[in-house]
Amino acid sequence: MEDGDGCHTLCQDRHDTGLALFGLLVAADNIIDYGTNFAFVQHVLSMDTTFPGSFLTWRAITAPPLHHLGYGLIIAAEAVMGLCFLVCSCQLTVNRNAPARRFHRAKSFGVIAATIGFANWFIGFMVVGGEWFAMWEPRSGTASRRRFISTPPCCSC
Repeated sequence: MEDGDGCHTLCQDRHDTGLALFGLLVAADNIIDYGTNFAFVQHVLSMDTTFPGSFLTWRAITAPPLHHLGYGLIIAAEAVMGLCFLVCSCQLTVNRNAPARRFHRAKSFGVIAATIGFANWFIGFMVVGGEWFAMWEPRSGTASRRRFISTPPCCSC
């Protein structure tokens, strides 16, 4: 990048590469070991582990096909996020010595990936899972607030 810092350029590329690997590995693990995390998603959507007498259980989704659909959407979002970060990383590598304007345009897939990651982990897990489906109210210890607060950030560029 003619008017940029080479270290900054390299750091952005490695950042996106790491997030690509994370998204692709999480998606692959969820496909390979489908049943393990599916059981968790099923409990969250069914709200069958919330505190007894909770007034929020009217929100429960108990239809197994919808559990599979929800879990499939989570996996798809993880995979697409990973692929978009990978494309971004490749574009940043190819454009690392390009003029700043072209280098910054090469980040477009990173912005898409970060948006998907934010939607999946924050909106999907924290807002919908955590608050709407009261995932923070487990009787059996299947979830905890700390588990999702420690979720890695999915932002780049």
